[in-house]
Amino acid sequence: MINRTQAPAFRQIEDIELIHARSVVLDNGVKTYVINGGEQELVRIEFIFSNVSWDVKKPLQAYVTNSMLNDGTSEFNAAEIADKIDYFGAFLQTEYNYDQSTVTLFTLNKHVGTTLPIVKSILSDSIFPQSELETLITNQKQKLSVNLEKNDFVSRRVFNKALFGNTLYGYHSDASNYDKLQRDDILEYFKKAYQPKNCTIIISGKVTEDILKNLNDQFGNNWNNDISYSENIFNFDHKTPTDNYIEKSDAIQSAIRVGGLAVNRNHPDFPGLQVVNTILGGYFGSRLMANIREDKGFTYGIGSAVVSLKNAGYLFIATEVGAEVCGAAMIEIKKEIDTLKHEAATSDELNLVRNYMLGSMLGSLENALSHADKFKNIHFFSMGYEYYKNYIEIVRTITPQQVQELANKYLDFSHFDKVIVGKK
Repeated sequence: MINRTQAPAFRQIEDIELIHARSVVLDNGVKTYVINGGEQELVRIEFIFSNVSWDVKKPLQAYVTNSMLNDGTSEFNAAEIADKIDYFGAFLQTEYNYDQSTVTLFTLNKHVGTTLPIVKSILSDSIFPQSELETLITNQKQKLSVNLEKNDFVSRRVFNKALFGNTLYGYHSDASNYDKLQRDDILEYFKKAYQPKNCTIIISGKVTEDILKNLNDQFGNNWNNDISYSENIFNFDHKTPTDNYIEKSDAIQSAIRVGGLAVNRNHPDFPGLQVVNTILGGYFGSRLMANIREDKGFTYGIGSAVVSLKNAGYLFIATEVGAEVCGAAMIEIKKEIDTLKHEAATSDELNLVRNYMLGSMLGSLENALSHADKFKNIHFFSMGYEYYKNYIEIVRTITPQQVQELANKYLDFSHFDKVIVGKK
């Protein structure tokens, strides 16, 4: 009989097996990666384009181009595109982030041959109708107006500007940027960015040779525009920190964001810094949560994160607290950072964090699609699968002393940019 009064014994995860991507090159040179797994007759095909040719005078080019890809081609309007995709039970989405723009197709295997031509039309023949552009401008200005009333949204904008200045990572658009949008500028960017030599295709799921043949027929042939562009390369230096206070006299809650430049995934310290971050504020059992939520009751939630971008890495702490306790919350944040720097974590706490981090990684690998996500994390940083072996080994073996050393190296409250939106 099982004694249910005793917790089951646990064993630390020693290794995690990943489905390795297989490299395929289409006839026109487009690099394609296949993550084959699962029994369901379903695939996800991602067309990933680097954001390029950043122009501070046209800050919304990449974002708007990606947002309007489904709004019409020379043959189909937006409604017809949506109807065709829906008819085959497929799903098409676009996604934009700082470094990349993505078009993703989810489809049943049996409909790949009929859905891929629709995607090909979008990626080679989008026309960005003026009427759709005007609708987008109106909607986005209204959305921006609403968001600017939210303290956490404003704090994120101000923080990014403090860290990254007038670059793609730090630039925050206002309504005038939308008013200046021109269809010709969007078409110009589309031709530069959405072309074979700037495209990586990642296909995951139950991938057959017939599907790869279909992919090559559509995207390995007759897709050959070759317009020059420049890579987005930004350099950031540690600078004098800034204190930013945006007062809102009627605020019930104040948004706090604190942090600074760190390292990205390419740096050998990155896995260890993730351990430090998890202890500080990276999960529900973190020190910041235990202190500022559970003990003090200042907030419903507080967290920290280490973010890896192509050209930079940074660490931040973010929360919203009652306006009357904002100053006290800042004191407690500094206290937790200083404690982590001056006192080694206990073995029990570190073991709990190890189990959480490795268990989270293992739990995230539920199908071929999630294995593809892990591949993207390393591929676009020009890294191999040894990164994950190294990551697991560091999480398993890092010592309290090493955690303390990394905390002293990267956590300096006096050199962090600080943002408060609301009332101090």
